[in-house]
Amino acid sequence: MTHDVFMTGFGGQGVLMIGNLLAYAGILEGKNVSYYPSYGVEKRGGAANCMVMVSDAEIGSPVIGAPSAGIILNQASYDLNIARFKPGAFCLLNSSLIDEGALKRDDLATVRLPLNEMALELGDARLLNMIAVGCYAASCQSVSLDALKGALKKVLPERNHRFIPLNIQAIDLGAAQINKG
Repeated sequence: MTHDVFMTGFGGQGVLMIGNLLAYAGILEGKNVSYYPSYGVEKRGGAANCMVMVSDAEIGSPVIGAPSAGIILNQASYDLNIARFKPGAFCLLNSSLIDEGALKRDDLATVRLPLNEMALELGDARLLNMIAVGCYAASCQSVSLDALKGALKKVLPERNHRFIPLNIQAIDLGAAQINKG
């Protein structure tokens, strides 16, 4: 089975980190993986996107035309990309920063979470990306939560390994949003 996800936000929200984390988790599970990041020239605040594919089969191209899943973390990314998702796609929206307005799509399996506030409740605004990837993994099951957590040691620099327990807590919080219902 092939899973694809398009993640988008602005630089500093950790979009590329969770794409890399998801890719490493797939590798740990022995799957074929493609990770395709793209970002603006700005260090923080510019556009940040990535496409990740995790598959039991070979992957022919890293480019995803009409994604079957998405994580959208800010308004500009929503406005620019919401039309690209295929009908029925899973879509996680950061309701802290996104007002769907006239672009709202009723043909998507949409989960709306106030990721900024949830991250602050955990004690660090930077955890919003880990909450998001935990929610995605629990919903779409492209990789196991255990593999996602195990991949943290590969993605985080060693100097930040002391934050792994907090990142695991954030992943679990995101997953729990799916497992509630």
